[in-house]
Amino acid sequence: MDYAENILGTIGNTPMVKMNKLVEDLPCLVLAKYETFNPGNSVKDRMALQMVEDAEADGRLKPGGTIIEGTSGNTGMGLALAAIVKGYKCIFVLSDKQSKEKMDILRAVGAEVVVCPTDVEPTDPRSYYSVSKRLAEETPNSWYVNQYDNPSNCKAHFLSTGPEIWEQTDGKVTHFVVGVGTGGTISGVGSYLKMKNPNVKVWGIDTYGSVFKKYHETGIFDENEIYSYITEGIGEDILPANVNFDVIDGFTKVTDKDAAVYTQKLAKEEGMFLGNSAGAAIKGVLQLKEHFKPEDVVVVLFHDHGSRYVGKMFNDDWMRERGFIEDEITLAADLIKEHSDKPLVTVKTEELVSHAIERMKKYKISQIPVKDITGFVGSVDETDLFRRYVEDKNISDLPIKDVMGAPFPIVNKNTKIEDLSKLINKDNNAVLVELDNGKHHIITKHDIISAL
Repeated sequence: MDYAENILGTIGNTPMVKMNKLVEDLPCLVLAKYETFNPGNSVKDRMALQMVEDAEADGRLKPGGTIIEGTSGNTGMGLALAAIVKGYKCIFVLSDKQSKEKMDILRAVGAEVVVCPTDVEPTDPRSYYSVSKRLAEETPNSWYVNQYDNPSNCKAHFLSTGPEIWEQTDGKVTHFVVGVGTGGTISGVGSYLKMKNPNVKVWGIDTYGSVFKKYHETGIFDENEIYSYITEGIGEDILPANVNFDVIDGFTKVTDKDAAVYTQKLAKEEGMFLGNSAGAAIKGVLQLKEHFKPEDVVVVLFHDHGSRYVGKMFNDDWMRERGFIEDEITLAADLIKEHSDKPLVTVKTEELVSHAIERMKKYKISQIPVKDITGFVGSVDETDLFRRYVEDKNISDLPIKDVMGAPFPIVNKNTKIEDLSKLINKDNNAVLVELDNGKHHIITKHDIISAL
């Protein structure tokens, strides 16, 4: 009979899959090392088990102990699987930019999850690096994993992932491309492949807001390059010990938008339901096109599974809010289609200014059309109200008709955006769109800017 003694025995030996539609413009063969086939659905299972077993061997991790680590989610899952089988507790510290699915999955396998803010310095006591270290110091019989500097991370990929890629390509691999976070995968795999063939090129995928690319090219750790970004699983604001820059031939940076868009493309065009870093990785491969020749065999590693990003990269509303989905917007109707069913907020001429202010606060709007029994007769703008209030604190008790400005222009729903834009200027911040049912909707300067 053929079976594993426990779930840890299924880690590794993941398949290699040929890429097709997304890489049809590349001259070479592109193969994906498909790491979601690991039991924890990510490449991190490999190094998590290696780190646990090495810590057990040298006494850092003792029976009944608690495993503590700062993680983007996937390493935590691998550690949790090892902990379940081997009888340890887990406390994982995540930054608040990580998907809710990752946090929920870690809790589902029995781990305690602590969430920390993203937009703080690594040395800040609130950062997930600092909180992880503090918890390890405060928790009896605990082991702080520190995947960034733990040499077992790199070792796992030198011993397993690298040899698998070499064997699966029959030694014909010419390029290895992978997203870089802790650095264990690129350094471990890269070291093994270059040991077998020094001509193999190793490329890292970095993200904007991370320091890797510039540091590799110049040796300068530029803190000006550090800022928050959306892409998960790659990039860093520190230099982990596991990143062996001598093994890496170059980096290419991928934007948050491209990473998110190509995460969707992988699912819709290749049938590959993968995580955010996979979108960055395949876009990075496309950006490196000039480096590939027809005889090359390019291996790109895909880290984790799409189920951890259902509420983010696979949610069109989330994508649209960040401008990652480029809806074709050419007419006034396109600008209001997402909320055309909502009623237009108006105020009547005889109502008090205080009523208009209350509505602005309630609905978080800056302009309100003014109506009387004949129709639209004026408008109220927050800037004008503020200026008038500074001049006269009693303005709140005045009727709207005493402070209203000219009515907003009214356009047909088929008005082109460029024509509509000409109607919005320093004296007029909105237009009204007439709908088929005789109702109206408002388009503001903010709506047009958001659509650009």
